[in-house]
Amino acid sequence: MNGQPIRNIVIVGGGTAGWMAAAAFCKVLGPSVRVELVESEAIGTVGVGEATVPHLKLFNDLLGIDDAEFLRQTTGTFKLGIQFRDWARPGDAYVHGFGRIGHPHGLLPFYQYWIRACKEGFARPLGDYSVNTAAAVAGKFMTSAQDAPAQSPLADIPYAYHFDAGRYARFLRSYAEKRGARRTEGRITEVRQDPENGAISAVVLEDGRVIGGELFIDCSGFGGLLIEKTLHTGYESYTHWLPCDRAVAVGCETAGDPTPYTRATARAAGWQWRIPLQHRIGNGHVYCSRYMSDDEATSILLANLDGKPLGDPRVLRFSTGMRRAFWNRNVVALGLASGFMEPLESTSIFLIQSGIARLLNLFPRAGISPVLVEQYNSLARFEFERIRDFLILHYKATEREDSPFWTYCRNMPIPEELAHKIALFRDSGLFFRHGEEMFAEVSWVQVMIGQGIMPEGYHPLVDQMPGSALREYVDGVGKVIDNCVGLMPSHSQFIARCGAKASAA
Repeated sequence: MNGQPIRNIVIVGGGTAGWMAAAAFCKVLGPSVRVELVESEAIGTVGVGEATVPHLKLFNDLLGIDDAEFLRQTTGTFKLGIQFRDWARPGDAYVHGFGRIGHPHGLLPFYQYWIRACKEGFARPLGDYSVNTAAAVAGKFMTSAQDAPAQSPLADIPYAYHFDAGRYARFLRSYAEKRGARRTEGRITEVRQDPENGAISAVVLEDGRVIGGELFIDCSGFGGLLIEKTLHTGYESYTHWLPCDRAVAVGCETAGDPTPYTRATARAAGWQWRIPLQHRIGNGHVYCSRYMSDDEATSILLANLDGKPLGDPRVLRFSTGMRRAFWNRNVVALGLASGFMEPLESTSIFLIQSGIARLLNLFPRAGISPVLVEQYNSLARFEFERIRDFLILHYKATEREDSPFWTYCRNMPIPEELAHKIALFRDSGLFFRHGEEMFAEVSWVQVMIGQGIMPEGYHPLVDQMPGSALREYVDGVGKVIDNCVGLMPSHSQFIARCGAKASAA
């Protein structure tokens, strides 16, 4: 292997994925590595509002971006979790909050004691014992209080963001260009490969310019110009488990104060998202074309907006799944070029961020060792498959049989590992996280209980607590959460107080 360091990275495609990569490379790798991004303004992007998970705070911290500046530049809002409506059954609702639930007792998590309290008839809904969930439905928000005792729920409030994806890409572009990234405008008409090893050597633009590089980052979208159209890497479909294959999206006028949570409402052949920004609301209807036409899906979306639509709805087609390899030769795919998970749990930007972090941790020298490539692909596959299973859970764990779509989802076979997780939780309320999978125990527990998987039993150690002590413990946690939420400002008040309110668009 050639021990020389890589000095020239070419990013093909802009948007969120491309500019996140450019910003991170410039920040971490420094001026010794040339970062060039090639994109064409003639290729449009969809920007109807983007929702994230708390991991993005780590990415912003790496770049040195504070919350106030970030939200001002992207007309963003804060996010404490996701509200799911009508998933288990019509009329039902629960929130998957990002924060912890209660506080553990001894070796066991709070929810194990909550299961027993439910069976004894005095437990409140599980979300009442989480400050994130309780604050979300109350329209309250604050970041962690630095002066709060360590055991206080106010000392640990994980949160994410909603923002305008187009503004985010422009914000990161400015950040990256100030740190040396070069942007080249133009449409790629040819991709050149090394005749000996098939690696990408250069891309050629419509006007004849040739842009060479050592490491190429494919952020070209679903088509995967480098990873698929050139290297023919292959695609592994998840559509038999995640059958939705289209979305119609449109922004609408804002209505009242923005909620500190994303909303996902189940529909007859899919679900509808609602992402509140400061200046508008992003909306979309994800559906399965086998069970619903584009016109019907569009009609349902437009009939369920909070305000006047801003523009014409746009239909997007996709296939859930992943590339058979995320890193092939000297090409690493990020964003839609690497695969697609529908936006049910706001994982798209996380997967971009995770791919960037993984590449930086395994950053190669010239010649690119196959051991690094193998490790990257193994970790990326594990991550995609665990997220895939978490999303499948939302569709499988339902009592709905009111439409052909939901009947299919309820009865479809699922991956063996997911079936085991459900069976274990249904039996004893137990969950064990595998490795460093994205979603932790608290997420799985909230979704399984929210979707109607109530454990038949609980850990035997719970019975060591006398009944009176159990009631005192569970009620005490609920009162603490109530008091904490009562002290929090409204979401809009917090945005204004921290100076994050954007000027009128």
